[in-house]
Amino acid sequence: MQLPLHIPQLDRLSDQELVRFCLANPDLNIERDENGTLFIDMSPTHLLTSSNNSELNGEFVIWNRKVKAGKVIDSNGGFFLRDKSMKAPDVAWIRRERWDALSKEEKHSFPHLAPDFVLELESDSDNINELKVKMEKWLANGVRLAWLVSVKEQQTYVYRPQQAVETKAFSEKLLGEDVLVGFETVLADILEV
Repeated sequence: MQLPLHIPQLDRLSDQELVRFCLANPDLNIERDENGTLFIDMSPTHLLTSSNNSELNGEFVIWNRKVKAGKVIDSNGGFFLRDKSMKAPDVAWIRRERWDALSKEEKHSFPHLAPDFVLELESDSDNINELKVKMEKWLANGVRLAWLVSVKEQQTYVYRPQQAVETKAFSEKLLGEDVLVGFETVLADILEV
């Protein structure tokens, strides 16, 4: 569950102030919406959610090691988006050319960059409707493919720019399409519900 954090006498943290705030509070998962409101996720996830998130990250890491097409980013990696928000998805992927174009300083901070792919995993405390709004915001900021994985519903919502959202049952094959070329998985094979 995310809680909004209001800081009196401050309209908005600058990007640099936000980075310093995040570094000073490494045990908190912090995001900022496009209006400047900070959201703090203070509690760790349950073991099942953490295990499922590890399995998902593993799928992308194994695929990416084979194809060497980019970089997989876990839930600790944040991104400044063009709407002025800062978000950290459960899994992100950036294609190699875009990763290589980042400076050393950007790699040691939160880059001003939308990943090519993001995945959000619904946890027990998440609100699915809020996550759906978040997915639309990812797309509006330049993400090319996004998956919202709902363990409760045992389905994945597939988001693509300027297309209707598609749902896939966990038993169906998910494909990386023209973003994660050659990636495929069946979530029923890797996730525990």
